[in-house]
Amino acid sequence: MIFVGIAATMGALALLILFVGFLATGSTRYKVYREWRSRVGGRITCAVLMCLTYLLNFIWILILCFLCVITFVYTMFWNMCASVEKSNTCIDLNQFHFMFPAGTKQEDMRICEKYEIKAFCKDGVENSEVMFILATLSSLLVIMSLVHYLMCLSANYAHIRDHEKFQELQEIQNLAEYENNMSKDRF
Repeated sequence: MIFVGIAATMGALALLILFVGFLATGSTRYKVYREWRSRVGGRITCAVLMCLTYLLNFIWILILCFLCVITFVYTMFWNMCASVEKSNTCIDLNQFHFMFPAGTKQEDMRICEKYEIKAFCKDGVENSEVMFILATLSSLLVIMSLVHYLMCLSANYAHIRDHEKFQELQEIQNLAEYENNMSKDRF
């Protein structure tokens, strides 16, 4: 339920970010942010979303680090299972003693029965390894997307901020052209 809640929240934030991205980009920006109040609102919205995107990026980097560690551990388990299948020996988990409760015997940290080896390797490790690899790659993709959006949103924030200056410059240029045309008409 927690992961579904996180996914729904991330989906809603992605839609909000996409909507603001559409409003703050290209010719839409010039139509939406014409007045002073709309520019201030756009700048505040962009600034809040930049902070939120930065925070989300940090959280997803932590998730990526966690997934890298888990994927590494499961890759070690996968290699242990591959070596056990070739040599028909027991799986020795003594190097992972810190993961077992205190007082666990060394014999209990070994998997020797065929059905236990199959349950550990085929049913547990192989399926989980593939899912963790996919989750790690997906979180990397999310991080790259957030970085890209942060760059675009920063550029759009600067455009919204400087829009008034560009309008004044355009008006000065139009006035200069008008005066230039008027002086040509006199002669």
